[in-house]
Amino acid sequence: MNEAQLLGPRAYGEALGTAVLKATAEDFQVDEVLNIPLSGDGEHLWIWVEKRGLNTEEAARRIAKAAGVPLRTVSYAGLKDRQALTRQWFSVQLPGKADPDLSAAENDTLKILKTGRHKRKLQRGAHSANGFTLRLTQFAGDKAAIEARLQLIAKQGIPNYFGAQRFGFDGGNVVDARAWAARKALPEQRNIRSRLLSTARSFLFNQVLAARVADGTWQQAQVGDLLAFTDSRSFFPAGEAECSDPRLAILDLHPTGPQWGEGDSPATGAVHVLEQAIAAREADLRDWLINAGMSHERRILRLPIGGLTWHYPEPDILQLEFVLPAGCFATVLVRELVDLVPVGQTDSPCVF
Repeated sequence: MNEAQLLGPRAYGEALGTAVLKATAEDFQVDEVLNIPLSGDGEHLWIWVEKRGLNTEEAARRIAKAAGVPLRTVSYAGLKDRQALTRQWFSVQLPGKADPDLSAAENDTLKILKTGRHKRKLQRGAHSANGFTLRLTQFAGDKAAIEARLQLIAKQGIPNYFGAQRFGFDGGNVVDARAWAARKALPEQRNIRSRLLSTARSFLFNQVLAARVADGTWQQAQVGDLLAFTDSRSFFPAGEAECSDPRLAILDLHPTGPQWGEGDSPATGAVHVLEQAIAAREADLRDWLINAGMSHERRILRLPIGGLTWHYPEPDILQLEFVLPAGCFATVLVRELVDLVPVGQTDSPCVF
């Protein structure tokens, strides 16, 4: 499956040039935003880690080994990409124990920047956002057009697609999810089951968003829509009054799309008809998610880009800095600007 099948149409027209993303890890930097003040005491040691060329699970294993504790006692808020320079929090449960020497976990791929004690462990999804610094190298394109599009994106946001990397190489995770769904079965391995269920929900969401981008309604609330604030998981129905709420215009409030699960979509009217029609095209995936006990959730269709700035440190390097809510994909922003050229023969341009 190609990227257009997995994501859907761009919002602002064709790509305005080409570039390379992640020629080096430093070209893709991510800082986890976690607004939790540490108590200074407690049985959980929180660790602020910088990692390069290392995925989150491997970093957790190295911390557990250095601390001499089971891997299950190490927690983190979210997964960060391997081919990147990232900074994120981990926590280690150490009841009645002193702070361990974690130097054995460190090398040129992992550095411990600071530590502190807290009364609670770090929960998955606890981070509120991620800050990004991206360097698009070997950039070739129309800089005036890029400038105009970035101005538009800063003002209007972008479609909140799940990035192509959510679906595996060439959409392989979608193929696997469809195969399991057709058999009405679930993988026994928990990590595989979780990955494929997430893939199926993300794919159905992207199909709904693609339809809304195509008909021009992804930024507009319609009667029957379910609306949500940028950083909220709750939602409420849109009537005539809600469709003219001024918070829609300032990118604080947004229409949402379904993350499929048990129960009918609570959307009504034309929105409900659209969502049901798209789910019916993938009836096996829809029913598989329902039978797996997934709950019906919502995700905002429009993604506001926080603090977006850009400049050219070199004539052929476009540097972007911005903040996204947790669970959103930086590559979706890049896709609205340029086509990515693979780094080497075997690297995928779709990362993070």
